[in-house]
Amino acid sequence: MTNIILHHYPTSPFSEKVRLVLGYKNLSWQSVVIPMIMPKPDVVALTGGYRKTPFMQIGADIYCDSALICDVLEKLQPEPTLYPAHQKGIARILAQWGDTTLFWAAMAYNFSPAGAAQMFGLNGPDSKPENLAVAKAFGDDRAKMRVAVPRLPPADAAASYKSYLRRISNMVEDQPFLLGDAPSIADFAVYHPLWFTRHCTSAMASILDATPAVLAWMDLMAAIGSGTMHKSNAMDSIAVCASNTPDDVKNDPQNSVFQDGHGIPLGSMVTIASDAFGPEPTEGELMACTRMHYTLRRVDERAGVVHVHFPRIGYVLKKSIQES
Repeated sequence: MTNIILHHYPTSPFSEKVRLVLGYKNLSWQSVVIPMIMPKPDVVALTGGYRKTPFMQIGADIYCDSALICDVLEKLQPEPTLYPAHQKGIARILAQWGDTTLFWAAMAYNFSPAGAAQMFGLNGPDSKPENLAVAKAFGDDRAKMRVAVPRLPPADAAASYKSYLRRISNMVEDQPFLLGDAPSIADFAVYHPLWFTRHCTSAMASILDATPAVLAWMDLMAAIGSGTMHKSNAMDSIAVCASNTPDDVKNDPQNSVFQDGHGIPLGSMVTIASDAFGPEPTEGELMACTRMHYTLRRVDERAGVVHVHFPRIGYVLKKSIQES
């Protein structure tokens, strides 16, 4: 089985999404815990600039964004599927809503004063003076990452979150999962911001009580588990990258069709960055530009030759200044 390395941290909601997908597909994986905030020198050695959490490593190939990671895991282990044949479109659209609209409303609610105080230990017997500095550093870090995501005031976030929870409840009142009898990518994407409410900011979790069907669905999702996890570390993962050669994208039928929407030919030096959250760009040689993803080739003094992969949705491709 392919050696999967997930770079994540325990309270990352998008990491929980991927961890559950690994469990759903009964996969074994290595865990590398990364910092919550910058600086992240070991992360950047592998990604070239991308600093969002999680990312997945297979040899010298780095996969950024949980949406792309799930697509790759589906290819590695097609069953059970994340994309039911007769519901692929709605599953992907609902997943994108969960990862964006629902996520931002939920997190604005979760980080209301009581939730933030719990998350960073600002109240109670475990409160320490340094905890306030940690909370401030986290807030400053996330503020720098926000490019085009407006922050909802807590009261408005709560109202939106309650409405969304009722709509989710409508979907699972007469069936176990959002789209039927088995979970799809939609379930994993909708679940993770709710998981954060329930497990990381439980002081805010009473909002879930009005939708018992949602709580029952969450219990089913939690029971999936996270597969077989083995602990690793950043230095070892960088060594794995340096000792491997990236997959040849030209030999992959999915990469054989160049879909140019920018007038930038393959082989050009380009940058790729998120269009909304996490503006740090990754620069490299454009190796693939397909219907659904990009691949950049870059060289790092520690990690060696690396292929970094991004989804097209949510990311901006530009020609590097040195190529302009």
